[in-house]
Amino acid sequence: MESSDPRLGEVTRLLHQVRDGDKDAFDHLLPLVYEELRRIARRQLRRERQEHTLQPTGLVHEAYLKLVDQAAVAWQGRAHFLGVAARAMRQILVDYARRRNADKRGGDWVQTTLTHRDLGINLPLEEMLSLDAALDRLDELDPKLRQVVEFRFFAGMTEEEIAEVQGVTTRTVQRAWAKARAWLYKELYPEDGAPAE
Repeated sequence: MESSDPRLGEVTRLLHQVRDGDKDAFDHLLPLVYEELRRIARRQLRRERQEHTLQPTGLVHEAYLKLVDQAAVAWQGRAHFLGVAARAMRQILVDYARRRNADKRGGDWVQTTLTHRDLGINLPLEEMLSLDAALDRLDELDPKLRQVVEFRFFAGMTEEEIAEVQGVTTRTVQRAWAKARAWLYKELYPEDGAPAE
């Protein structure tokens, strides 16, 4: 919980200042969350190909530039901020993949198994684009389900943290994760049937 760590209370206070229009508050926020942002960036880059030119620090800085423009977001606290940061990083990586594959329509697509533990490790660029498109379709059906996937898979948040951000119970998050995982599996692998447990 945010109240157990004085720095975390400071994060929420600064986020509220950002929301209220104080642009300088974002500059004070970054040092407080920088290591957590690097952890998220490292987690996301582990899913990328080995020779990826973007490093965790660069991904954090690009995401920071995206987040600075998000002053109108109704920041709820540290976990919400980290979730939005994870989504910004995912969008940066997807944009990078799109640029890289602009002239390779189709390519050598490799299927990866989707399990309850994760949605895949070392996703090929083409599969990342497929996952991004599926998440966009999921967002049209149920934005909360997409948010659970982003928070859990991309930000590495716990079910408890997601429940806190969404204002629901942990059990509700668990059900949403199972539903989102099954839906995404059917979207990504329609010929396979149900996901393996």
